[in-house]
Amino acid sequence: MRAIATRSVEGEVHPRFERVREAFEENFERFGELGGACCVYHRGEKVVDLWGGVRHKLSGEPWERDTMVVIHSATKGLSAMTLAMAHSRGWLDYEALVATYWPEFAQHGKELTTVRQLLGHQAGLFAFDEPVDRDTIADLDRLAQVMARATPAWPPGERQAYHGLTLGFYEGELLRRIDPRHRTLGQFFQDEIATVLGEEIYIRLPEEIPNRRLASLATPGTFEMLTGFRPLRLMVEGMNPHSNISRALMVNPGTNVYLDEDRVYARNLEVPAGGGVCTARGIAHAYGVFAANGRELGLTPETLDLLAAPAIPPTRGFYDECLKGEVQFSLGFMKPCANLSFGGPRSFGSPGTGGALGFADPDLGIGYGYVTSRMGLKFAGDPRDLALREALYSAL
Repeated sequence: MRAIATRSVEGEVHPRFERVREAFEENFERFGELGGACCVYHRGEKVVDLWGGVRHKLSGEPWERDTMVVIHSATKGLSAMTLAMAHSRGWLDYEALVATYWPEFAQHGKELTTVRQLLGHQAGLFAFDEPVDRDTIADLDRLAQVMARATPAWPPGERQAYHGLTLGFYEGELLRRIDPRHRTLGQFFQDEIATVLGEEIYIRLPEEIPNRRLASLATPGTFEMLTGFRPLRLMVEGMNPHSNISRALMVNPGTNVYLDEDRVYARNLEVPAGGGVCTARGIAHAYGVFAANGRELGLTPETLDLLAAPAIPPTRGFYDECLKGEVQFSLGFMKPCANLSFGGPRSFGSPGTGGALGFADPDLGIGYGYVTSRMGLKFAGDPRDLALREALYSAL
């Protein structure tokens, strides 16, 4: 690894991956990067570990080696890792009914919903029927009752609709039921993945993390949104308070639920589909283990083969009723598809609103993580991230 120290960028890269460093530096000039980090593991070895820029747009405080930031829906991939570990331990069958593990779930048309359908955004549970706020989220027994009473928008397995925030809560209750110690998803992740790997990745940000460790996401202005957000049809959908995507992401509880005006991000609150806070290094290391043999985390070849397998579409295909386009999901992860391509055909991961991305490419043994302090505007691949991945794969 060669140490790097420039005006904007610090870290280290293996000589073979020098082009990734160049792309990371160029992102500040070409694509207006504010601050961020990129890390890559290749066949178990850390080959890229870069960070630079600023973590707060107004204060200009620098992005440092241990700076963490919220990764929005890239959290979904981390949460899916917990259920993959449960599968490897024999606690969970992806083809079983959810009600096998959670009997109260079997009501209001959810009786035949399988775990695979739920994790593939095919359960019709993309929005809550009842009011859900921060207090409800913090009371897991109360939240479980709300979810058990929910009525799906259509029969399970018929259509796909992005479960923007609800997915993580359903995953959390499922894991709490099957874990012999009945831990929350965030606690399980901390105990069994983050601590084992020695990385700072939090689905439940603890009290002791100081604000100076956290980057905030600079959001685009109205003019930038109107002129730069793509696809435009998705922004139009988002402006309709009654649309599926608004109900999935904007309200009840809405993505702002894990933000905190005084402390950047809420402490001791689990939002497993969007509230993860971490370094790019942590994301890449975790996916790097999944991309290799999984031995560090006790993953079985059977589990890893299932994660790498093609997604299975619902009856009406992969068209997503929330995202208004074709997207593929499998077992809690996103899979590469025409609207969002990453890695190879057997890759699995999850992007986050604003630009964050983490994924595993088992064919090339790649674990990748990218995070930023400036929200991007492209749903189908942020140009900063695309430049980094293009440089990475050109080196391979």
